[in-house]
Amino acid sequence: MSAQSNVAPIIIKKKKVSGGDGHHGGAWKVAYADFVTAMMAFFMLMWLLNATTEKQRKGLADYFSPSIPLSRISGGGNGAFQGDSMFTEEIKPQSGTGATDINPMDAQKAQGATGVESDDKREQEDDKFRAIEEQLSGRGGESMVSTVMARHIVTRVTDEGLIIELFATDNAPLFEEGQANPTALFRDLVRMIARVSGGVTNNVAVGGHIRSHPVVLAKNPVWELSHDRADETRKLLESGGLKASRIHRVTGHADRKLAVSNPMAARNNRIEIIFLRE
Repeated sequence: MSAQSNVAPIIIKKKKVSGGDGHHGGAWKVAYADFVTAMMAFFMLMWLLNATTEKQRKGLADYFSPSIPLSRISGGGNGAFQGDSMFTEEIKPQSGTGATDINPMDAQKAQGATGVESDDKREQEDDKFRAIEEQLSGRGGESMVSTVMARHIVTRVTDEGLIIELFATDNAPLFEEGQANPTALFRDLVRMIARVSGGVTNNVAVGGHIRSHPVVLAKNPVWELSHDRADETRKLLESGGLKASRIHRVTGHADRKLAVSNPMAARNNRIEIIFLRE
C-alpha cells in the first residue's frame, strides 16, 4: 500500500485547438476583395470621365438622378404639377420657363423640353429683347421715341420672339385710308425700329393686319391691302438699315386677327414686326 502511494499521479491535459492557419484566419481575404473592387470602380470612373463628353456625362448623371417631365409645356402656377390644372385657360403656358419668363423660380421651370444649354440661350435672348423694350419705352433711361410715337407701340415677348406692334388710332393713321402709302408717323416708327434692330442678329418677320370692311363691297381688299402694307414695311426696314437677308417672312393676315372686339375700329389697323428666336 505504501509503494503505490509514492507513484506520481498521471495528469491528462486536453488542449482545445481552433481550426485556423498561420495567417490569422480568412478575414483579410474579404477586406482585400473589397479593396480591389473599390479600386476597379475608381479606375472605371476615371476612364469614363476621360472618355466621355460633357453632354454624355450629363446624360449619365441624369440616368442616376432622373428628372422625368410630366409635360413638355408647363402651366403658369406653383404646385406639384407646375400649374393650377392641365386645363387652365387663364394662365399662359410657357415652354421651359414655367409661370414667368422674367423672374422664374426653380420649381416653375419646365423640365425635359429644354436643356441647360437651351435655357441659357433663351435667357440671353430674353435679356436682349428686354433691352430693346427698354429702348422703346424709356424704362432703362432715355427713350428713343417721342411721347407721341410711344402711343402707337406695344411690345411683348412670346415663344415666337419679341413682337413690336405698331397700331393706328382714330386721329393718327399709319397708312392712307384704303392704301399702302405710309404716313410720316409710320415712316419714323419703322426707321426707329430699324436702328434698334442693330443690337440683335435675329431674323425678322412682318405681319400686316387691317380692320374689317363692309360686307357690301363687291371686292373685299383685306387680303391684298394687309399684304401690301406688310411689304411696304419691309421696304422701310431695309431702307432704314436692316439687312434684307434677315427678313424671314412677310405676311398679310387681313382682318382675321382683330386686336379689339369692334371689327371696324381703327385700332385693328396695325403692323407686327417680330424678332424671331434663333
